Amino acid sequence: MATPNSTLRAVRLGLLMSQDDFARAVRDAGTRVGQPNDANKRLVQRWESGETGAPRPVYARALETVTGLPIESLGFAGSVPFARVAGDGHGGHDMEPTTPTIPAGPQSEAQAGRRNHSGVWLSRYEYFSSGRDSAFVGQHYVVILQHGNRLTARSLPGSSDSPLTMDLEIDGHVATGTWTEQTATDGYYRGARYHGAIQLLVEPTGRRMTGKWVGFGKEFDVNTGPWQLTFQDASTNKATLAAYNKRPEA
Repeated sequence: MATPNSTLRAVRLGLLMSQDDFARAVRDAGTRVGQPNDANKRLVQRWESGETGAPRPVYARALETVTGLPIESLGFAGSVPFARVAGDGHGGHDMEPTTPTIPAGPQSEAQAGRRNHSGVWLSRYEYFSSGRDSAFVGQHYVVILQHGNRLTARSLPGSSDSPLTMDLEIDGHVATGTWTEQTATDGYYRGARYHGAIQLLVEPTGRRMTGKWVGFGKEFDVNTGPWQLTFQDASTNKATLAAYNKRPEA
């Protein structure tokens, strides 16, 4: 009996696509690079049910384009023969054939969780101010750098008057760690420094992390609230950081 490809299905749902939408996107991706394919809803159903253990290379390339993930992270149970282009060290490139074998189940999900999350992300958390008796939202553009399974996040200075840092450890689809925020000296909290713990679930697409923060309040109590990180750009070059060094739109 075939093992369903729950990873591919989760990625598709994370992209908010129906099976028809997903098939159309795969066809469009192939057309754009001059490698047309015949993806349709029935083919997507075969992939997700496990009836088709591995896509042919022409589909594998299109799937990578649509999902933004390497084919090895999409949960296919069989071998996916796929020739990749690699630098030859002399200014040119060579074809590097690979034939990865992706086992189904927890191991393939762990492989998906090991993708690199470096880049610019939009951080958004919610908190309740007892002094003002109202809920508020804190937003920052943050730069995440990944070293192994460690993630460090630092807010861009122009995105908020309150610098934010996070230090996380990622294990599969779960990121756990700490956060610190230095509030603005001329703001409501008068430069107070707050810190606490955070745990986030990483969606299979790798484009969003959602969870909760825990931290202390002004009245020496422990509070909690929702926190979300949304992927913006994989680049961390000077031009990209300058483009995001601004306040996020409300």
